[in-house]
Amino acid sequence: MKQEKIRIGILGCGAISQAAHIDSCRKGKNVELYALCDGAEDLLARVSEIHRPKFSYSDYDEMLQNEEIDAVIIGISDHFHVNAAIRALQAGKHVLVEKPLGIAIEECLELEKVVKETGLVLQVGNMKRFDEGIATAREFVQHELGELLALKAWYGDNFQRYTVTDNVMPIIERSHHAIRPKHNIKADKKQYYMLAHGSHLVDTARFFGGNIVSAQAHHTERFGAHNWLATVEFENGSFGQLDLTVGIRMDWHEGFQIYGEHGSVVGKTYNPWLFKSSDVDIFSTKDNQFHRPLASDGHFYRRQLEGFANTILHNEPMHGATVHDGIANMKAMVAIARSVESGRRIHLSEVKGAV
Repeated sequence: MKQEKIRIGILGCGAISQAAHIDSCRKGKNVELYALCDGAEDLLARVSEIHRPKFSYSDYDEMLQNEEIDAVIIGISDHFHVNAAIRALQAGKHVLVEKPLGIAIEECLELEKVVKETGLVLQVGNMKRFDEGIATAREFVQHELGELLALKAWYGDNFQRYTVTDNVMPIIERSHHAIRPKHNIKADKKQYYMLAHGSHLVDTARFFGGNIVSAQAHHTERFGAHNWLATVEFENGSFGQLDLTVGIRMDWHEGFQIYGEHGSVVGKTYNPWLFKSSDVDIFSTKDNQFHRPLASDGHFYRRQLEGFANTILHNEPMHGATVHDGIANMKAMVAIARSVESGRRIHLSEVKGAV
């Protein structure tokens, strides 16, 4: 593409778009907020008044017919991700779709077919890959760590997180007319928490450790809090331990430890709405020193969008999660869920269905 910026249409004017994607479009150096779309016309009007896109649509297909729009960000309920992504690709638009890719393996495989048929870019919104601290740690793991011995990763969403997010997020415009799935997706906490939070934890583990081939997990629910402890086997023969806790009685608790042949990495990750990069301490046997990147740019949502745009504009390698990553993450989450149900180790090659 000869143009310097890609023109973005955002599907969904809810919280994730208001707090992350619209801001990223307005701040990104190679993107332009071109259109907003939402079926709740009152919400669309208020958000459009604030951010002034060139076009506003209450009909998604009408937005997709706009030939000036290069790409679509899908920021709506997980249950609608795959259908919306397929329609965008078939309309000739590149796609950045929020994580998780979908809610079931089979629908994600159908989406993968359309990505291959169209040859267009589809990136999954696992934005932690664009956390400077995490990205620097991965560079060390990929090029200096040597053979991986083991990995630990944890994601603890704390019980007071909304006190923090209410303080740091913009005031979110809402509507009683918002389009939602027919059933309450938050009623099944085990599924909702795994999709919403487990998708981050699994992707971080795969980002560092490579493909996961099996998982054995346990789940505990007490006093309204949920915990999953999973041992995952990586394709390279090493193992990882994953801890997903939602409603943890402490501060936000997220991070990782990686042990390898020529060093180690310890990382602390913050509540994402603080827009603060992970603190990462990298020890290398090359100089027997610890190294900590400053990683001052913590706007991972803007960084992921700029990376997405560079792939489209300049054919740069995709640094974000691909459709393959989205499917692999879904399989890992389903394997963890099936292991909890059965009490046995589950191989990803045998999983089907939803979490």
